[in-house]
Amino acid sequence: MKQSKSKSRMDGSADAFIDQRLASGRVAFPLADLVKETGLSVTAARNQLLRLGNRVTRVSPRQQFFLIVSPEHRAVGAPPVAWWLHDYFTWLGQPYYLALQSAAGSFGSNPQALQVTQVMTKIPRRSIEVGRIRVQFFVKRTVEQTPTQPLANAFAPLQASTPAATTFDLIRYAARIGGIGRAAETIAPLLPLLRGVELRRVLKIENEPATAQRLGFVLEKLGATQLAKVVQGWLPSDLPFVPLVPGLRGNTPEINRWRILNNAREIGR
Repeated sequence: MKQSKSKSRMDGSADAFIDQRLASGRVAFPLADLVKETGLSVTAARNQLLRLGNRVTRVSPRQQFFLIVSPEHRAVGAPPVAWWLHDYFTWLGQPYYLALQSAAGSFGSNPQALQVTQVMTKIPRRSIEVGRIRVQFFVKRTVEQTPTQPLANAFAPLQASTPAATTFDLIRYAARIGGIGRAAETIAPLLPLLRGVELRRVLKIENEPATAQRLGFVLEKLGATQLAKVVQGWLPSDLPFVPLVPGLRGNTPEINRWRILNNAREIGR
């Protein structure tokens, strides 16, 4: 009889664990936490999660990291990325930050509806697709040095690149986010948030003159002359010409001020 009562209590362990997580404002957990806090075996914990049906879902079939799907998120199939991304990367033990157009969107720059969350990481990762949510990862060796800041008014902790770092990344990864024109379009609403000292710090950390040349040219075209001067002041004096769009052939007017070959129709010549 005692064994039966004990088994009955254990049967609801995963359900109670999830309720506790939600009560503390958490919507994600690794299987190891469930096992540790409930005393369930790994097999029993998995079986109980399976019986919970669409109340929980895995981030990836290859990973023992789960999301709690509240009724208001059932149609999407997962809670918002911003609610669990920090917990996910803490579990992975890897650095990250909300990046590119997703970071720009957090600062109010939304020129195009974005259907994916863009995240910067240190090592290559497969995209995540859970329910209707998609997370795309970009790799950067200086991810830990890139200036970041907590996302304002966030439901859960979340780091995003600063406006200056976001602007640099948008130019660096322009080819993967829709082109240099899309990058410039996203940068334009960020201009009031950019500060010369922060931009100079990012240029020093990244130390990529070719990207800086492209950035200075775009900033000048957007009318941000003071910021463009900051970039020009950082650039080495002896620079080779670089194409505005790497790998794109065509008529290429030379922009001597930036040592740019303007091979992009989107940016005025």
